[in-house]
Amino acid sequence: MTRRFKFNTVGLFTRDNRTTVDFYTKTFGFTTDWDGIQPNVEMVLDDMRIILFPREAFERMVSQTFQYPDGLNGTMELAFDVPTFADVDKEYRNALDNGAHSVLPPTTEPWGQRTCYIADPDGNLIEIGSFTE
Repeated sequence: MTRRFKFNTVGLFTRDNRTTVDFYTKTFGFTTDWDGIQPNVEMVLDDMRIILFPREAFERMVSQTFQYPDGLNGTMELAFDVPTFADVDKEYRNALDNGAHSVLPPTTEPWGQRTCYIADPDGNLIEIGSFTE
């Protein structure tokens, strides 16, 4: 059977590309060749890809206005797996040091996962978790 789709990218609409680029490159190690001027940003980490585009520029491009969450965006999350429980705690602290907002500190859940939630500068939820103690 021929595969119809390959899901390979998440697009985020930003208030400020520079702040968001700085956050994802420093916190998670994404790389980009963004020139700091163009509205479209492509960032990669291994086989993951995130694109950024300013909210205002997107609205101009499609000639429509949109409602954006105020504060935390509870409509979706980005999830990052790390090797161990200790890495969840380490990456949580790293994210906070790079400008993330804490949503849920590292917690070991009854189903055996250690997880935490943070929010990026635009309020997008990010989960960092591991099932390996």
